[in-house]
Amino acid sequence: MFPLTLLKPGAASTVREVFDEHAGYVWRTFRHLGISEADVPDLCQEVFVVVHRKLGEFEGRSSLKTWLYGICLRVASDHRRRAHVRNERAHAEPGEHLAASGSFGPDARVEARAELQALLAELDDDKRTVLVLYELEGLTMKEVAEVVGCPLQTAYSRLHAARARMLEVLTAAREQGSER
Repeated sequence: MFPLTLLKPGAASTVREVFDEHAGYVWRTFRHLGISEADVPDLCQEVFVVVHRKLGEFEGRSSLKTWLYGICLRVASDHRRRAHVRNERAHAEPGEHLAASGSFGPDARVEARAELQALLAELDDDKRTVLVLYELEGLTMKEVAEVVGCPLQTAYSRLHAARARMLEVLTAAREQGSER
């Protein structure tokens, strides 16, 4: 394992500690980036392989979370460029063998998560990244700007635009629902 000599006191010092402390964060990050649930475990593994290789080079100029998010962005971007991802087709209804296996009652958390993912899918990558980091992961705007590599005011503009787009989509969905 690599010691992290440049990290702040009390920070994780091994790959195992980084994994134990941040695996849930990496998992959520991929889900918020619109990665399919089936691909998340593999991409999380890729992130921690990168962490294993690069942990000795981490200089501590940013928070560990910020560094991990940057790795997640690159891994997700690489994943989207792969041919097998572009060739997958989503189906509105599950196959007959899945539908016959039994059904479970609705789970409000699952439905809320699905609605959030649908809203996030309406945003372009830049806006979604800023919104997720700020609103869902609780980073400061300064940290968000650092992660995405843009000026602070640009990050604020993207957050404002993301909120406006989500409100627009929600309003349209409510209006459509009231017409039925």
